[in-house]
Order: sequence, then C-alpha cells, then structure tokens
Amino acid sequence: MTEQEKIGIEKVTVNIGVGTSGEELNKAQKLLEKITGKKPVKTRGKSKEPQWDVREGKAIGTKVTLRGEKAEKMIEKAFKAVGNEVKRKNFDEHGNLNFGISEYIDIPGIEYDAKIGMIGMDINITMKKWGYRNSKRKIERKKTPKKHRLKPEETIKYLKNKFDIEIKE
Repeated sequence: MTEQEKIGIEKVTVNIGVGTSGEELNKAQKLLEKITGKKPVKTRGKSKEPQWDVREGKAIGTKVTLRGEKAEKMIEKAFKAVGNEVKRKNFDEHGNLNFGISEYIDIPGIEYDAKIGMIGMDINITMKKWGYRNSKRKIERKKTPKKHRLKPEETIKYLKNKFDIEIKE
C-alpha cells in the first residue's frame, strides 16, 4: 500500500452560519438541501452572547455532513467555485482543510434564487489516514502516535493529485 492509498477523505461538512433563527435560517436550510441533496440539521449556540442576540440552545445556523461519493462530488464543485485555488493557511496542523465560498452562485450548476438571496458558506474537509480507527473504536481505544498523524503536506499532495488544485501562499 503506497502512502497516497493510506490517506482519504473522512467527511465534508457544509456549514452556513446565519446568526439568528427564523426566515434566514429557513432560507439557508433550503439552499443546503438544494446544493447537497441531503436534509440539513440546525446548529445551536453553545454560550450566551448578548451583543449578537445569541442564547444558549438557540438555532443560529445549519449544516450537512457528506461522506463517500457525495463528499467527493461536493469537493469538486467547491474547488471549482473558488477557482481550484486554496490558501496554505486554510490547512490546520492535522491536515484538514477549511475554506469559504462567498456566494452560492459560484458553485457550478446552481442558479440564483430570488427567494433565497445571496448566502455564503463554509466547506470543511476532514481527512483520515490508515490507522486512525484506533482512536475511534470502542474496544481497546488507543491514541494515534505523532509519527503516524496526518500532516498538512500529505493532505496537500493528496488533494493536488486527486482534484488538481493549486495552493497559494
């Protein structure tokens, strides 16, 4: 098994943070369902922030988690929306990638809907490496050693080969 075969995409999370519940949140949910084909879930505030009118437990956003083929198709669309370029600073120390799309109409195949308006979204790509299951299994759970953890350079190499993207500094 080569080094590239050991790395893969665990999941893709598409998130829209609205900040308030109500009509804006409903529009965001309709948009995510239109883009991904899956039913989104609401995200709730974790703490009280009076200056932003956020209360603990109040719905403030929506998200969809994709795995497998649907995740890869969404990644292709998302990379095309940002011109197949991502910044180096968008990778975290574990090799995961996070970036934003400013307007949903940048995604290929999605047309503007006047009822929804203009909404942006965040794309979070969580990567995995062969052997990560050790830290997630129920029986005999173990930590992943440092030398075996996924590094940003490995993720960059994988994404360049698979999706033909460019990394900007």
